[in-house]
Amino acid sequence: MIPRSTTARNLTLAVGVLCASSCLSGCVYLVLGSLGAVGGYAVSPDTVEGTSSRDAEEVFDAAYTVVNIMGNIIRQDKKGGQLEAIINNSRVNISILQFSRNKTKISVKARRSFFPNISTAQDVYVKIVNQLNE
Repeated sequence: MIPRSTTARNLTLAVGVLCASSCLSGCVYLVLGSLGAVGGYAVSPDTVEGTSSRDAEEVFDAAYTVVNIMGNIIRQDKKGGQLEAIINNSRVNISILQFSRNKTKISVKARRSFFPNISTAQDVYVKIVNQLNE
């Protein structure tokens, strides 16, 4: 017979591994509580997306301002709606896509080495939206 403490420890370990693997798999869409008011959501473990009623040029200018303050811009393409920067030791890619005259999609992806960094992506996204609302 196995002692209870070992069984309980193994069960706890199994549940922990199961929870960690499901969180890291990226299968589930995650609505970000702090972003609910601005319409942002995580579409993968490293990307936050949302929409704005502003045109792409205004969104790009706001993103450029935020990224320039938070880190170092590596590459920019205003016409293509792309920004790439290093922020908090993470490579951040911002993509801006104009759907219509009053709808623009903002996508912020952040990775540190090979690992997703959703907290940096959230932070950058929220600051871009706040910059647009000023």
